[in-house]
Amino acid sequence: MGSKIIADAVQFSKMLRSLQDDCKDSCIYEEDIQILRVNGGKHLHNIYTGDRPVFICEKTAPQIDPEDDKMDETHSDDETHSDDETNHEVKIELGPQPLTIMKARQLLSWYTMSQNSIVSPAVSPADLLPPAVSPAPLLPLWVRCDMADPAGTTWLGAETACTGNKVSGVKLYSVTCAGSTVDKGAFITLDELKQEHKRRHHPSLVKGTAQYNLFGSTVVEKTAIESQSSVTVDFRWSHVETILETPPLSSMATLNIKVSSGDMRSPMYLLYRELEFLQMLADGLRTGETEWMEPVDSRSAVQMTREYLDGRMVTFQTFCHLSISNILTVFFLFHHYFSISGVTSYQDVGDCLKMVIKALQYGDIKPWIHRDSSSSLSKLILQSYHHQMDHVSLTGLTPVHMLLEMGLDKMRKDYINYLIGQDLTTLNHLSYYLSTVEDLQEQVIRLRKLHHLLEIMVTCSTFLCLPYDRLFLLTQLCLQYYKTCPYDEDHEFKLQIKPALISHFYQKEQAVFWGVEVSSGNGPREVKTSLLLSDKPLVEHIIFETGEIPSSPPDIMLCSSQTSSKVLSVFHLHME
Repeated sequence: MGSKIIADAVQFSKMLRSLQDDCKDSCIYEEDIQILRVNGGKHLHNIYTGDRPVFICEKTAPQIDPEDDKMDETHSDDETHSDDETNHEVKIELGPQPLTIMKARQLLSWYTMSQNSIVSPAVSPADLLPPAVSPAPLLPLWVRCDMADPAGTTWLGAETACTGNKVSGVKLYSVTCAGSTVDKGAFITLDELKQEHKRRHHPSLVKGTAQYNLFGSTVVEKTAIESQSSVTVDFRWSHVETILETPPLSSMATLNIKVSSGDMRSPMYLLYRELEFLQMLADGLRTGETEWMEPVDSRSAVQMTREYLDGRMVTFQTFCHLSISNILTVFFLFHHYFSISGVTSYQDVGDCLKMVIKALQYGDIKPWIHRDSSSSLSKLILQSYHHQMDHVSLTGLTPVHMLLEMGLDKMRKDYINYLIGQDLTTLNHLSYYLSTVEDLQEQVIRLRKLHHLLEIMVTCSTFLCLPYDRLFLLTQLCLQYYKTCPYDEDHEFKLQIKPALISHFYQKEQAVFWGVEVSSGNGPREVKTSLLLSDKPLVEHIIFETGEIPSSPPDIMLCSSQTSSKVLSVFHLHME
């Protein structure tokens, strides 16, 4: 019996080691168990902190054939036959499926034994590798449970505890859930939580955590509209006195800022539309096809350009003193701040530019240009000062290329004016985003990053009214991030902040997540007992009955984790 258990532990350990060393995403074990290698924080929500990978064991989800839809009698026999084949090929995958509590304990016992060379040297991970190689500890293991035991266990977990590079023990986690309720009287009290912890260890520290959603609070409810953007704040504090208490002003607070571009309420919306037009031009240069925007003016772009040059809408004297940015407003935006109204083809762009270049050749317009401007049109304007303009062939994609350069030039000036005008950064720090050495496609990408940065700044300044020092720090964080990372609107920027600066947003609101942790000991002998409350389910593989409970009740989740300096045997683990 003992040799069979050891052999099973060896086989399971080898499977985990292979999944870890080969950086695979998943594998199947014993036909009905799926092992995933995933980000722990995303799948375990607030139960597990950290972004390191973990193993998650769950029951292999069966695939179900959907019911065949009734076929329309008007369909032909061939269409019916084709639809039947399509329906049979479609499979519906169920969500994550839990294992029984006994199976979960067995998997954790194998994991625990594999780390204990004293119990059985044959299971030691060092024996699975060449002698000269020091194996890395196995990643943490978490197993989904079906809550069929009296305690209502939803997760069991194990994680190696190391002293230096050597595994010295295994941390054990047990997560139980009490379901949903709106009755705060059903919550465990803080004293009861301490007593629960005292069964394993003497209580020492009591720490609180909470998260509030600043979008949707009563302060801004009248202007709140559904948005992909979100601003939440995480609190951490010591000396918790009651369950669901509001974080004190002495708490450590961190803003989590995620802003999506394109919100029509944003002051940056017009610039966003310009940027979208630039992206359209860049895509056209890359693919050779452009989906032109719908015109919002009855006049054509050519007609509007001619009217400007003829002085019907602005006098010649005024036009002569327009800067390059104003020129771009005329030809890039065509009297509309966020779209080129009449441009519906490459021919329109070419005809408009021909009229502009002709006006420059005859000296009808003498616009100013910025000394840092490097666009093709700027070079022609500079040459026109000396009456020595190069010939420009406006054929093929050249007009679109020139128009894109003009737009990039114009928008860079807009972004510089805001960031430098607000003293949020310097030109040196913007050099990466303002560089014109790269090709136009890369310039558009960098401009999108800069625009996203401005969206974040405007949100934090107008909505949160953050002080200058926080805005300055956030600007530097965003600039540094986007120098090395791709454009990502789903990225959350984190900013430390004093709770007093945002207290009016959260002090009268209900937290979306609240937790308290009782801990004692340290290092490999640390023991923690936690209570987590959330307005959303913290467990994906269990469906809770809500009955007549209105709205979104909080889920009560008791998370108890125990750490031992000795690796538990399989028998001991089964007994827990």
